[in-house]
Amino acid sequence: MNATFVSHLECSLTGETYPAGQIHGLSRVGKPLLVRYDLHRLARNVTKQDIYASVEKGFWRYAPFLPVTKPENQISLGEFITPLIRLRQAALSMGGRAGFVGIKDEGRLPSGSFKARGLCIAVSMAKEFGIQHLAIPTNGNAGSALAAYARRAGLQATVLCPADIPEINLREIQQLGADTWRVNGLIHDCGKIIAEGKTKVGWFDVSTLKEPYRIEGKKTMGLELAEQLNWQLPDVIFCPTGGGTGLIGMWKAFQELKEIGWIDGPLPRMVAVQSASCAPIVKAWRNGDEQAEFWHGASTVASGIRVPDAIGDFLIIRAVRESRGFCIDIPDKEILAARDQIAKIEGVLLCPEGAATVAAYRQALADGWISRDDRTVLFNCASGLKYPMPPVSTDVNKDLEIDFSQFAVST
Repeated sequence: MNATFVSHLECSLTGETYPAGQIHGLSRVGKPLLVRYDLHRLARNVTKQDIYASVEKGFWRYAPFLPVTKPENQISLGEFITPLIRLRQAALSMGGRAGFVGIKDEGRLPSGSFKARGLCIAVSMAKEFGIQHLAIPTNGNAGSALAAYARRAGLQATVLCPADIPEINLREIQQLGADTWRVNGLIHDCGKIIAEGKTKVGWFDVSTLKEPYRIEGKKTMGLELAEQLNWQLPDVIFCPTGGGTGLIGMWKAFQELKEIGWIDGPLPRMVAVQSASCAPIVKAWRNGDEQAEFWHGASTVASGIRVPDAIGDFLIIRAVRESRGFCIDIPDKEILAARDQIAKIEGVLLCPEGAATVAAYRQALADGWISRDDRTVLFNCASGLKYPMPPVSTDVNKDLEIDFSQFAVST
């Protein structure tokens, strides 16, 4: 199979084209660039059987849909297809149908989150272009993914994080070899420093949507889901949404698959899920706006979606509207309750951002936005082990007489 069928890049707002094979950041009007492919040529040269026959067990099996031109630049940390875990008891308890709701558990990927997808491709392209130093602002998981893949590729990584993100995230980033810094602000403050450092330090900015290739990595979420479901897509997809590359990337994947004839019928309704404590996309969608206003005072337990100012806001809203989907925000209290419910009923430890999709599913059912018969996929974007959990408060003293009645299982 050919490694790539890229034809050009395109400004997501104006449609202006840019040549492939060159280093790009934002477009001339300061908007994200999208990678475009010669899909007719791809369709003539690649079949589903080629994908099935691939020796790759992870998202590099979709190399023809990706921009990396040389196999030696395909950086890997042992990726594999993440599981789709059907909810049964939890689905029934929320008013849905058992087996019609599944959690796509991205926390199994290298560095423990779906950020591995986007940063793997961004780092691979950086290696292809000869870029030596990458920098990123992060709420945690993107920083650890960049650190891991950059070190794997032999590149330098600098990571700036809001000082209040989970301590385990900070330590993970540092342990994986990145130059790690706390910043007394939010992710957009970190981003401003990264942007200024492009000329003063000489690093390349891999912030969300400020380079073209993280979307291509996130696109593999859609490609992989389609293959897992035998090219029959679900009716609804709930996606935790901060910067929005996951939702945007999946929608791009579905459109490309439909154009080459690998899927048919209606595409899934895309649902952007945010915390009620930081919901600029939800507010804009409800107001009928194309772009979101800056969200002041952003604060949520779901730190991965604490993005008060997303540069790709219009792309998120566009995908939601094109898919006939919707946006929904969930209070932090309900996010944590959903996390606890899924852990205790289904045995799956979700991150808060993933738990937000469970709470959003429940709310959408109750409000009539979706049907209990809709085949639904909820994306859990990271391992729950990377976030604070309630402490254990029960002890047994081996030196005293043990009251075994305390071990009785309550029903």
